[in-house]
Amino acid sequence: MAMNTGDNSEKFRIDKWLWAARFFKTRALATAAIECGKVLVNEARVKPAKAVAPGDMLDIRMGQIQFVVEVLALSSKRGPASEAQKLYRETDDSRQRRLAIAALLKEQPPPLRFKGRPSKRDRREIERFKKET
Repeated sequence: MAMNTGDNSEKFRIDKWLWAARFFKTRALATAAIECGKVLVNEARVKPAKAVAPGDMLDIRMGQIQFVVEVLALSSKRGPASEAQKLYRETDDSRQRRLAIAALLKEQPPPLRFKGRPSKRDRREIERFKKET
């Protein structure tokens, strides 16, 4: 993985960096998140072509989870997760909030999901749910 840590003159597009740092599975997903305002650079909305540099603070929201990270290194190539984690440092406050939200989500019961017409078992679960509420 080609990492650039010392030279600040070279910059990379934020959508490529988010993909390389493994926040998103594809560049298209990273681009869509940036355009929807779910990624902020130094507390400002940006476009996908915005250059990111070491020292920038990123606010990344994915569903209910929010990351606040500082860019440590630049890379436009996606590598293993162990290398991707060297590209950024998550703030302690962000990590604590994220773990608290994850704990709350684990406590909630899984949602009822049905495909097509309910089976006999599904119908019994629906009836049991209706009686509880």
